[in-house]
Amino acid sequence: MILASKEDIAKHTAAGWWGKETISTRFRANAAAAPDRTAIADPPNREDIDGQVPRRLTYRELEAEADRIATAFLDTGLTKDDVIAVQLPNTVDLVAVYLGAWRAGLIVTPFPVQWRAHEISDVLGFVGAKAAVTARQIRGHDHGAMFDALKGKLSGPAALFVTEETIWPDADNKKLNALPDTDANDAATICWTSGTEARPKGVPRSHNHWMIAGVACADAARLQAGDAVLNPFPLVNMAAIGGCLMPWLLTGGTLVQHHPFDLPVFLKQLVGERIAYTVAPPTVLTMLLKEEKLMASLDFSAIRSIGSGSAPLSPWMVKTWQERYGLPIVNIFGSNEGTCLISGADDVPDPEERAQFFPRFGVKGFDWPARIATAVETKLIDLQTGEEISEPGKPGELLIKGATVFAGYFRAGDGGGPLDAIDENGFFHTGDVFEIAGPGNRYYRFVERAKDIIIRGGMNISPGEIDGLLAGVPKIREAAVVGYADPVMGERICAVAVPADGENVTLEDIRSHLQQSDIAAYKLPERLEIADALPRNPLGKVLRRELRAMIGE
Repeated sequence: MILASKEDIAKHTAAGWWGKETISTRFRANAAAAPDRTAIADPPNREDIDGQVPRRLTYRELEAEADRIATAFLDTGLTKDDVIAVQLPNTVDLVAVYLGAWRAGLIVTPFPVQWRAHEISDVLGFVGAKAAVTARQIRGHDHGAMFDALKGKLSGPAALFVTEETIWPDADNKKLNALPDTDANDAATICWTSGTEARPKGVPRSHNHWMIAGVACADAARLQAGDAVLNPFPLVNMAAIGGCLMPWLLTGGTLVQHHPFDLPVFLKQLVGERIAYTVAPPTVLTMLLKEEKLMASLDFSAIRSIGSGSAPLSPWMVKTWQERYGLPIVNIFGSNEGTCLISGADDVPDPEERAQFFPRFGVKGFDWPARIATAVETKLIDLQTGEEISEPGKPGELLIKGATVFAGYFRAGDGGGPLDAIDENGFFHTGDVFEIAGPGNRYYRFVERAKDIIIRGGMNISPGEIDGLLAGVPKIREAAVVGYADPVMGERICAVAVPADGENVTLEDIRSHLQQSDIAAYKLPERLEIADALPRNPLGKVLRRELRAMIGE
């Protein structure tokens, strides 16, 4: 499934940003070069996650397991460009399944482990998944039974693989070697991103899209061949696939898995595995700096840099990590669609500037060490007029085009997202508001999200989805949700409700109703505010900016 235009393929290939190498062929080259190097390691607490014993595999062992999995997929009747749904925690198994799927020429659509039947049932049918892979139990929830009940949503062979119950066959090399070639411009994944709509939007990304994202992160992290990377984020979107999996692939080192975020386990892995690069939420990095005794007991000699993002970084935090421990914090702003703003130490040496600003990549007149700088173009436009902004201090929507940017939403215009996300000039309209700032007007500074998504603990939440479910609460005349700031989670969810006449609505009423819909727990409101009416525009749309003002945010 090639979605990029012939013009874009020719342009990015000629510029050297896209090539012929797929994720699978690059992995197999790594395995051939260093078969006995440790390729991947499980979280040491894996038994607490899915009941399985932690594993460590060499490149030779991981390649063999991926080939067995690929063979099982083919034996089921799956063929090139079929979509396979995967819901697994960050384990060795997850990466082996991905690699097996890509070896077979399949398209992976990954689901967060927090998703339940409510989120999964609609998406399975919408994306046309022909098979699914999950574990029996993930942190106490029976995912195997959940997918058994959802099997009717699958098309084609409707195969379900439960990892710990599946005996993968011997690899059929004859069958694998006879597979049609996968083009590097074929879709590798369809990830899901939440906006204001109830249904998440599918974002297809090709092998080339992922490769260039990996280049951006590996460069900013100053990764070297053979480095160990610690991945604490779910391998379902840009943050982990682009930020950890692809840099690991490009440098041929060791990928150390971690999930869910557990600070003692994270620190144990960071030191014990001799990690060169990892990512962590800003609140964690700030908190660690204040635990001087703990920090004094840790050996950071192997770490080269740490990535962070999803919320504004504290200049004090970034400066202190660099001055006290010699560790540059990489400031990352990205999206599944291909937004790729990264402040690394080579591009922004000053740590306080790095915390606040992002290089204006692809803007004429500015040169940057990062290779990604010439692979994209960026600009700001006025939110009202659409005119390009060139003066500092004026907020505008960020637009980006280039080798990192997807070709459009899956089934756009058919319930899958807007057709106009990419304009006639090839720019993706991010919905994020920045301003030109910093010395020499060389940088962008983040202002706010124009979109109303709520980001809780790194997970994007669609307020429209929750609004729709709240409409069914008997005691409520109308309700809407909005995010409010939280120092640990980034944001939490507040429900603003207008009670029906004579009714008394509680937070428990709302949470209980939503739980009956079998939604992911991270989407449950943690605060309730009562209002006489919801602020709406003349067309009836809820004005969430005014909602935030109502609740004091």
